[in-house]
Amino acid sequence: MNPVGALAVWIVLFVVVMAAVQFAFSYAAGIYPPVKDYKPYVDILLSLFFGWQIVKAFADIIALPVAKKQGETAAKAVSNLIKIIGIGALVAAIAGAVSGGPAAAALGGFIGLVIGFATQQVLGQAVAGTFLLLARPFKIGDKIVGAGQEGVVEDINAMFTVIRDAEGNKILVPNNKLVGDILKIKKS
Repeated sequence: MNPVGALAVWIVLFVVVMAAVQFAFSYAAGIYPPVKDYKPYVDILLSLFFGWQIVKAFADIIALPVAKKQGETAAKAVSNLIKIIGIGALVAAIAGAVSGGPAAAALGGFIGLVIGFATQQVLGQAVAGTFLLLARPFKIGDKIVGAGQEGVVEDINAMFTVIRDAEGNKILVPNNKLVGDILKIKKS
């Protein structure tokens, strides 16, 4: 199934399942009233599950044109970045919805800040990796000097660039170090 179709299916499934759960809880509350106290927990779990599926499908849609133009590695980096941002937005939205009213905005904003600070390093590396994969200042097989390291580029992924030095050691250089440093690409 294509990514747009998958996104549509997950959205429709979410709406149908949430409607069925609403009906089931309304019916069950008529028989055993305390069951309605558990509905918010079921709603949260279903929202997390379907939200994650929707975020993944959306990330695949965004990554598809990147894969055609820049290659699979760049598409994977963009997809992972969209998923990280989507998870943060999903958690903040659910937390805000649970608290309700003006507290929802405050709690959602606070959780967004906490997630942002907690993932600052990871997001910085992912964004730098995406930049390297899209801008392509160097490619696999190039000999580079950057971030205090020198060697031949073996792989470029979302978080690290893998360099093999003269002694044969494998060095994982965080992408944000390469983007923020002077980079020398040696002639072969």
